[in-house]
Amino acid sequence: MQVVILCGGKGTRMWPLTKTRPKPMIPIGEKPLLWHLMKIYSYYGHKEFLLCLGHMANIIKDYFSNPENIEKDWKISFIDTGLDFSKSERIMKVRDHIKEDNFLLAYGDDIAQININESIEFHIQNNKMVTLTAPPLFSQFGVLEINQNNEITYFREKPRLENFWFNGGFFVFNRKIFDYLHLGELEKEVFENLSQERQISAFKLNGYWQCMNTSKEAMELNQLWEKGNAPWKVWKN
Repeated sequence: MQVVILCGGKGTRMWPLTKTRPKPMIPIGEKPLLWHLMKIYSYYGHKEFLLCLGHMANIIKDYFSNPENIEKDWKISFIDTGLDFSKSERIMKVRDHIKEDNFLLAYGDDIAQININESIEFHIQNNKMVTLTAPPLFSQFGVLEINQNNEITYFREKPRLENFWFNGGFFVFNRKIFDYLHLGELEKEVFENLSQERQISAFKLNGYWQCMNTSKEAMELNQLWEKGNAPWKVWKN
C-alpha cells in the first residue's frame, strides 16, 4: 500500500534545530527521523512512499535520492506541496498519484511501536473512510486527591487518563477522503464532518508513541536509540 508522509512543515517550535534542516531530518542516531518512520512501514511491506515536501525540500530530496541512504526496494516520489499550505491542501496534491482505494498517511514527526498491517486489517473490517491511530492520553502533571482537611490522600505522577485517547496519526485513508479535503483543516473541519457521519474509526494503540515537537523530545528519542531501547525499532538491521 502507498505511504503518504507529510514532511513539509517549518518546525518552528524546534528552532534553532530546524534553522538548517526540516524537522523530519533531525537525526535519531545516525539517521533522520523520517528514515526511521519509513523503516517502520517498510518492515510491514509498504515500500512505496510519497513524500509531501515544502520547507527546505531540497534537503529531504537530496538525502533520499542517494541510494546509500535508503533500502534498495524503496520507491520514493517527491511531491512539491508548497511552503504555506494546510495538511488538507498538501494531501490533495497527491490525489493523482494514489493508485488504490486505500492508502496510508503519516505525520513526518511521529514515531510509534505500531503494527501497520493490523491497522490496515482494522480499517478494512470497519469499512470507514478514515482510521486513525489513537494512543492513550497521559497527564502532563502529577495528579492529587485531596480530602476535606486539604490533606493529600493520593498522588500519582503523570498517570494515564482512563477513557481518553488522542489523534496519533498513522492513518489509513480511503480515497473518498479527497471529496472532503476542501472543507478546511484536516483535524478540524474535515475530521469533524467525518465524525458526524460516523466515518472515522480509532485503532487503539497501547504501545509506545512519541511526537518530536521539542528539542527535549529529540534528545529523549536519541537517548532511547543510543541505549538500544528504541521501542519503534522492529527491524533487525
